[in-house]
Amino acid sequence: MTLDAKTAFDALRMREIVPALRQEIGGHPLVYLDNAASTLRPQQVLDAQNAFEESSYSNVHRGVHTLSQRATQAFEDARETVARFIGATSSNEIVFVRGTTEALNLVAQTHGRQAVSEGDQVMVSEMEHHSNIVPWQMLCSETGAQLVKIPLTESGDLDLDVYHEALSERTKIVAISHVSNVLGTKNPIEEMAQSARSVGATVVVDGAQSAPHLGVDVEALGCDFYAFSAHKLYGPSGMGALWGKQDLLEAMPPWQGGGSMIRSVSFSGTEWNELPYKFEAGTPNITGAVGMAAAIDFLEAIGLEPIAAREAELLEAARSALLAESSVQVLGDPKQRASVVSFLIDGIHAHDVGQVLDQEGVAVRVGHHCAQPIMEFYGVASTSRASFGVYNDASDIDRLIDAIRTAKSFFAV
Repeated sequence: MTLDAKTAFDALRMREIVPALRQEIGGHPLVYLDNAASTLRPQQVLDAQNAFEESSYSNVHRGVHTLSQRATQAFEDARETVARFIGATSSNEIVFVRGTTEALNLVAQTHGRQAVSEGDQVMVSEMEHHSNIVPWQMLCSETGAQLVKIPLTESGDLDLDVYHEALSERTKIVAISHVSNVLGTKNPIEEMAQSARSVGATVVVDGAQSAPHLGVDVEALGCDFYAFSAHKLYGPSGMGALWGKQDLLEAMPPWQGGGSMIRSVSFSGTEWNELPYKFEAGTPNITGAVGMAAAIDFLEAIGLEPIAAREAELLEAARSALLAESSVQVLGDPKQRASVVSFLIDGIHAHDVGQVLDQEGVAVRVGHHCAQPIMEFYGVASTSRASFGVYNDASDIDRLIDAIRTAKSFFAV
């Protein structure tokens, strides 16, 4: 079952298209507001994966039999789809990985080792997911470089004055999230990338939270690397993509050794394969690539612009409704934001909030969201987080608020 723009945000239609939304939790129809962690998969993604498994699955590349030829075609077609989706100039710039985390580690352990040495600086923001902090900490520990923090402001925006002042010829890499997974802050990547380029720094963008919600054009962003995951854009888990500028990818050493990433092997030496295969050692997640392409087709059938506009409406409605509730605090108020709102209820631990909401059929994420520096900045241990997707509508916000009231009543807040 496919979707066209006219039915893009019809909640009842979505419950037909996304099988998981047809169920009840605790006797209530499921309201799924945990999209920043993982989105639910529409039927057409599941169908695409099943059809591939049933008729075309085999290992890719080098096989001459029919199934291998079909699998290779599907795998490379998926790469072309990803390249088109983010505005890459060539599919050779698309490296398939397990997800954003692996992509960021790949860049840190290859390009990072080439670009960074003792006395240099790597800049990351205070709002980063751990996946865009820890690999750079590891690199700095190994090389003797300095990890420099771009601080937050109380509103949840980055302090760009500090950022611009801190940039210098010692700055070799700037690693930044496009959209914060806790605050929903949309960072001005174009501006930040332009400043970074002026001192010769490479810009690495964590696009996990932006790719499903905003139209992405990596060339227009001006970054050097962009990473995202399939499971956050209605595709399968264990699948993602890294985009990098071709000249940088060509200069980088391999990430892992094994089959596929080589052109020839002998005990006298090994010759690496061409891009992007140099970075894809071993048998890849072939079915995952097919599912990722189907998920992108799903999003593009709706249109990224109407998705962004509709989700912006939902986000503002949710923020307003939460702020109108007594004892509820919303974390941050950034100038530009997308898809995510984190909140606390005075006197109730976030995990207790999550459990009560679940009993009411409302799924949210609770905890530090793999972003402990943000929690430390605001002086909290954890929050509850609601995040929106294409199958959410205004009635889901009503259900969220009703469930929050139930939680407050249960704990007599």
